[in-house]
Amino acid sequence: MNPLGLFDEHFLLERLTKLKDPLVKLDTYIDWNIFASILNVVFSKPENSSKAGRPPFDRVMMFKLLILQSLYSLSDDQMEFQITDRLSFKRFLKLKTSDKVPDSKTIWKFRETLIQEGVIEALFHRFNEALDDQSVFANTGQIVDASFVEVPRQRNTRDENQQIKKGETPEAWKAKPNKLRQKDRDARWTKKNKMSFYGYKNHIKADKGTKLISDYMVTDASVHDSQELETLISTDDGGQKLYADAAYIGQEKTIESSGMRNMVHEKGNRYHKLTDAQKASNKEKSRTRARVEHVFGFMTNSMNAMYIRTIGYIRATGKIGLANLTYNMMRCTQLKKKVHNVFLRDSYA
Repeated sequence: MNPLGLFDEHFLLERLTKLKDPLVKLDTYIDWNIFASILNVVFSKPENSSKAGRPPFDRVMMFKLLILQSLYSLSDDQMEFQITDRLSFKRFLKLKTSDKVPDSKTIWKFRETLIQEGVIEALFHRFNEALDDQSVFANTGQIVDASFVEVPRQRNTRDENQQIKKGETPEAWKAKPNKLRQKDRDARWTKKNKMSFYGYKNHIKADKGTKLISDYMVTDASVHDSQELETLISTDDGGQKLYADAAYIGQEKTIESSGMRNMVHEKGNRYHKLTDAQKASNKEKSRTRARVEHVFGFMTNSMNAMYIRTIGYIRATGKIGLANLTYNMMRCTQLKKKVHNVFLRDSYA
């Protein structure tokens, strides 16, 4: 095989651009510097910084790497390989062929630091704050819904599961610390439509006009969809319509206290059938409510984000938060909304 010529890499990148490399558009529409202040605060802490060894990788570049990893659902080992192998990944991360690529342990450490410091949610809201400053959100209505995010299933006995639900750790696990580290004591089983799920739930509030996720909450899978409504909506949403399926019936007081207009689906039963008017109203509401399924559809089919390999609520929340942020970034490219480094109202501390 002949070695690459001087301009071969340039021509290959041009070819990738003509083939509509999605990362080119993503890099064009997002000003990554809006995240620098949060990242700098986190990694300026003595416990998260070290002057020993080689200089650390650029923090914004490492954050872009996590978004790339979330978009393509890659493990840390796969991420290291793909960055080394693919020109499109190198270009997105602004790495030259001769530059050193972060290894899997460095990637894990960077993500773990963000998760343990609890700043994934802050990064999500920083991005939304920039969108809000540019009046990207339509704010004509909000849609709430939840979807399961599954994790590897645990093979526990009934007694072990009962102890876990009580917040206890089975004695047999305590004697085996390596086994204990592999046990997710926060995930829960639940059933829906006669199907069993194990893991967590991603509760989201999506902007009706843009299909951007305006807020989210993560719980274990057993928590009912409606239980997080009070967390997701507030008086800031006052005057807007709230769309939701029949799982949110019974939350009228919460909706009323937020000042939103109730557009939750009505539900009949064997004793009280829906009238034709109610059926027609539900059908009209469904035209709007169905837009939230497009959000979960992209996250399921394009990002493979509804199955994660993490252990524990904190890490699951971090991974799901990154997925929600990645979705919003990709949605901005579809909407052709550029996010610039505008003035941000609040600073992370």
